[in-house]
Amino acid sequence: MSEIIALIPARGGSKGVPNKNIRPLAGHSLLEWSIAACLKSKRIDRTIVTTDSEEYRQLALSLGAEAPFLRPAEISQDRSQDIEFVLHALDWLKEHDSEPRLIVQIRPTTPMRDPALIDAAIAAFEASSTATSLRSVHEMSESAYKTFEINQDGILACVGTGSTALDAANRARQACPTTYFPNGYVDVLSTDFIRRTGLMNGDHVLPFLTPVSLEVDSEDDFRHIEYRVSQEPEILDLLFDEAP
Repeated sequence: MSEIIALIPARGGSKGVPNKNIRPLAGHSLLEWSIAACLKSKRIDRTIVTTDSEEYRQLALSLGAEAPFLRPAEISQDRSQDIEFVLHALDWLKEHDSEPRLIVQIRPTTPMRDPALIDAAIAAFEASSTATSLRSVHEMSESAYKTFEINQDGILACVGTGSTALDAANRARQACPTTYFPNGYVDVLSTDFIRRTGLMNGDHVLPFLTPVSLEVDSEDDFRHIEYRVSQEPEILDLLFDEAP
């Protein structure tokens, strides 16, 4: 039985960047970056891509991943929730093989990963007797307590409180609580918890701190990460066994 399965969601198409998940980044598609990290992991037993696209499915197979099913269109929409494709994958595995103990969710939009950190996240979750799931985060450079939203009257308001008295947000960064950004580097999910509750994360989520991790959502993001890779070329050799 495969106890730990990586699940890589790669929905076909994208409004922001067309075919984002198969767009090349430093010579490798986003999908390839994520598959490579999973295949280099020492803890992951199987790497499965869940997609609604036959093109993406064939690419995943050529890169060494499994893609044993196509995700139904009704759970592959812009507003579809992650729990839908996770349950779909679990149901398929239960019917055709056996359910894993853990799911490691790896999002293609966060390409730069160290496989050793994936393994460390799995170990951290396994070491906890109370965690309902694990999510990777990195420390925000500016506390979220110093950020604003625009209210219905077109006036700046403090995020979370709705207060338009902004002087409180002028306090020094060091005086504000530290806040963390969920970055999609690695999420670890418990099949048992999902089946018992119908939830992915639950109310006791273990944080896993990573270096600042860049996500791809726009053309500017692609350019930024291309530059980042040029400054850290060792990541290419780590994942793809190629000279920088």
